[in-house]
Amino acid sequence: MTPRSILISVPNWVGDVVMATAAMNAIRRAFPHARIVHLMRRYVADVLAHSGLADDNVFWPDTHSEGGYLTLLRRLRAERFDLAVLFTNSFRSAALAWMAGARRRFGYARDGRGSLLTDGLKPVRQNGAYTPVPALDYYNEIARRLGCGEPGDRLVLSTGPDDEAAVDRRIGPANAETPLVVLNPGANYGSAKCWPAEKYAALAAMMTRRYGARVVASLAPKEREIADRLAAAATSPIEVFVEPPLGLGPLKALVKRASLLVTNDTGPRHFAAAFDVPVVTVFGSSDPAWTETRHAGERIAKLSLDCQPCMERVCPLKHHKCMVDLSADQVFAEVERLWEARIAPTRDMASVSRESVTRAKRC
Repeated sequence: MTPRSILISVPNWVGDVVMATAAMNAIRRAFPHARIVHLMRRYVADVLAHSGLADDNVFWPDTHSEGGYLTLLRRLRAERFDLAVLFTNSFRSAALAWMAGARRRFGYARDGRGSLLTDGLKPVRQNGAYTPVPALDYYNEIARRLGCGEPGDRLVLSTGPDDEAAVDRRIGPANAETPLVVLNPGANYGSAKCWPAEKYAALAAMMTRRYGARVVASLAPKEREIADRLAAAATSPIEVFVEPPLGLGPLKALVKRASLLVTNDTGPRHFAAAFDVPVVTVFGSSDPAWTETRHAGERIAKLSLDCQPCMERVCPLKHHKCMVDLSADQVFAEVERLWEARIAPTRDMASVSRESVTRAKRC
């Protein structure tokens, strides 16, 4: 039976939300007449705003109050969902879909929730441990099993006029003559993912000298200490946005118009893949195998230490060598390779185009 109403439990982390959009788009295409509702944490709503992937949103309660969950459950029961698609792996998302009366419940049978699903997928394991599988493929497999065809690798994000206007207020209109480099030196996951702010400052100076780049750094208010260290170490102009913060919607718009993003392995990295923006990603504790998006415009900067990847929030050995020992010169080498392959040819073509327009006007 073709579902008339679909509940999608959206991942909880920004990067995972973006990597699930290929599968979400496949579901939207496969069931164009269905009413699709996203269940998500409130703070990730701006990631999917303007994408057209859902008809409505509902949010997990901000607190673990019993009243909040009962209100949510009543709302979901009233929708009478034919299908629930669980991109989240939590027991509570499966239990909620079951209690809401969704007729079919798709998701991975893990974390003790297999009996709550009508269609449980088995995650890939080896010797009892989960095998690293790119989240993009992990989510796409759900869409395939739903009969949505091949989702592909294209991530789907959009910006709205309010997002673009917010960026215009902060940096002004785009200037085609000056490359815009965006730095993302923070990470919600923990300090083990953070390349030192002082090294970002050194890298910014290299890009300013070499390419005449305008450098902008975006951080959250809770990353004020990183912002202060970045500003203190800067030997070239860096515009640091921390208070007021950009917010996820305007950050999408900022990355969309960037010539290059340099980032830790954190959510905004995937904005670049969605908008086909060149990106250099710095890896420390995390494993690229879990988050591969096959974005042709991405280069990875990382060391190969025996302790990598530990997948910990804070360095368990207390030395953080995977980040401390990764030099600005090593990251800049990846920037140069990417610049020559992806950015310089585009800028050259833009120059040719502007010259052609100028000659045409003169004629």
